[in-house]
Amino acid sequence: MAKNTLLEIKRSLEPHVGQKIMLRANGGRRKTIERSGVLEETYPSVFIVKLDQEQNAFKRVSYSYADILTESVEVTVQSNDGEFRITIHQ
Repeated sequence: MAKNTLLEIKRSLEPHVGQKIMLRANGGRRKTIERSGVLEETYPSVFIVKLDQEQNAFKRVSYSYADILTESVEVTVQSNDGEFRITIHQ
């Protein structure tokens, strides 16, 4: 059952490749890390985000679909009018 859920999360991200997204990740010890960037690629187990250069020291980050399933990462996709509206979760 979990494998099907991970596949559904992957399929919900695939149409948004190339779009701007906002990531909210659990940084540990009650810290929340917020990053923005472009959803660059989806792979069978992970997805890659190219981060905005002026805000982050890293160029790219990757997260697994299990991170979304366990609510360690929340992904919000920017809609056509510039607002962040579509949230990807389990």
